[in-house]
Parts: sequence; C-alpha cells; structure tokens
Amino acid sequence: MYAIIATGGKQYKVSEGDVIKVEKLDVKEGDTVTFDSVVAVCNDGSVKVADDVKSASVSGKCLSQGRDKKVIVYKYKRKSGYHKKNGHRQAYTQVKIEKINA
Repeated sequence: MYAIIATGGKQYKVSEGDVIKVEKLDVKEGDTVTFDSVVAVCNDGSVKVADDVKSASVSGKCLSQGRDKKVIVYKYKRKSGYHKKNGHRQAYTQVKIEKINA
C-alpha cells in the first residue's frame, strides 16, 4: 500500500515505514505530522483518486530538522568582468511515515 501526498509544492510517493525529507515544517522533533492533501492511494492494485481520497490522510513522526548540503550558485558573464558567487542551504524536515489512513 502506498499513497501520493502533496506538501511544500512537491508530491511524494510514500509507504508505511518510509523516511522522507520534505520542505521545512513548523513542528518539533518527536511531534506527529499529518498530511491531509493526499493525491492518490493504491492498495493491492486498486488506485483511488479525486473524491475517493478526500477524507484520506497520512500521519508520520518528525525525526529531525536540518539543512541540506550547500549548493553553489555562480553567475558569470564573459568579457565584462562580471561574476558573482552565492551559496544556498535548503532547510528540511525529516519525517517517518507511520500510518496511511485511507
């Protein structure tokens, strides 16, 4: 059994027991997280979408908050002497999926 959830502008395919990194959520470590925006649920080959999953939800536990590896953004224009170097570290929340309520 798996579900497709939407959070942080992205969609994730999750099963019970999966550990995923999602965009930063405002929860503390050890708290329960509930994802209400379920796009689809698949159980033994039967797929439910749209109105069939309106009441479905996915619950999980927040394992940690953190920041990813640094991504270097380098802008350069030849012949003009223009170059700019920037770094970015995206914040994330690590969640362990515990139950799919479908």
